[in-house]
Amino acid sequence: MARCEQGYLCSVCGQDVEEITESELYLSYVLGEVDGELLDRLPERHIRCNPSLAQFIVTESFPPVIVGGPFSKAHLDPGFVRDEEKRITSGYLRLVELSREKKPIWEYPLPMARISGESAYLESGP
Repeated sequence: MARCEQGYLCSVCGQDVEEITESELYLSYVLGEVDGELLDRLPERHIRCNPSLAQFIVTESFPPVIVGGPFSKAHLDPGFVRDEEKRITSGYLRLVELSREKKPIWEYPLPMARISGESAYLESGP
């Protein structure tokens, strides 16, 4: 079945990524980590299927993700954690906003986002 007919399947769990608010790929896009021209060519994942990223989303609308081991934010520099929580939560809240509004795709990225191509997203792959 063609990708357009089956939706976007998570490369980790294999389930459909049904909502933009579940999409790690679109989160990366709104944060400026993925060029919009690559959205249809990069693997998709649920945000929760990347717990080392999901742990930085801090808002009532996203139940907390706890990561154990060395990649737990509890073991990271507090300044880095604060900055990542602010940045990634802002991206997630942008996805929530986009799920309610009709906007052209080129308006999805946050104003602070700097497009750095495909490097950040591809390097974080499973």
